[in-house]
Amino acid sequence: MTIADRLKTLQRQAGRASVPATTATSSELRTQLRRLLGTRERIARRAALAAPAGNEIGPGLHLVEQTLPANVSSTLALPWDDPTPVERSRLVCFDTETTGLAGGVGTKAFMIGVAQWRCDRIVTRQLYLTALAGEQQMLATFASWLPHDAIFISYNGRSYDAPLLKGRYRMHRQLHPFEQRRHVDLLYPVRRAYRGVWANCRLQTIERELLGIVREDDLPGAEAPAAWLSFLRGHSNRNLGRVVEHNRQDVLTLAVLLDRLVDRMTPTSPARSMTEADQVAI
Repeated sequence: MTIADRLKTLQRQAGRASVPATTATSSELRTQLRRLLGTRERIARRAALAAPAGNEIGPGLHLVEQTLPANVSSTLALPWDDPTPVERSRLVCFDTETTGLAGGVGTKAFMIGVAQWRCDRIVTRQLYLTALAGEQQMLATFASWLPHDAIFISYNGRSYDAPLLKGRYRMHRQLHPFEQRRHVDLLYPVRRAYRGVWANCRLQTIERELLGIVREDDLPGAEAPAAWLSFLRGHSNRNLGRVVEHNRQDVLTLAVLLDRLVDRMTPTSPARSMTEADQVAI
């Protein structure tokens, strides 16, 4: 087989129109051949690299779901803004993993994790992208999980996760789910109660010192963007799998932390509402 014949074969495999051999020199043909061989190798490498967990539910979108027993009451009072007990099924603990920690234009959430109570179980569901084309479906799927009267539970989510997701919903011309729903950000009561007690109020510090949870082989959140980008470039999927586990632990910690903080505030002393002024001052 001549170079020109091989080039035509590779062009057909790559979905490109064939270039007549008469219009290119032998040197140009070799250059195009090397380029197409490299493209084919990259495509084959990406195809061979499986996503680290879950099932593909759409082009470029994977879902991981797990269920654990949860021996808790069916209702819970949230003393920070309205002490009236609410059904646990309304509570949605959520956390994102993003392409950058500073936020701003261009930053995307490549993973959204949630924990929700279902009777005597707690269900964790995580959506993550294996291609940018899956973002629109990821946002729509997350919104579809939410009860109409959902109450969001997060850690620094009011300042970071929710605004970032709102921007991505607007980019895709979708209605974001945060406008008419309550949002309890546990960072604020944690700071009020424990600032100065430990070195910082990072979620991993609080779960270790307050909840007695010690993570094993945890990938720091700051390394999550690099792990995802490395996977997209066809490298190892191991660290992306660690990001999935890190995110899952985050939303489970939110569920445990919520109960601990509620127990701390009741019934020994009347709950004081956290006002916007309190949040600004923290």
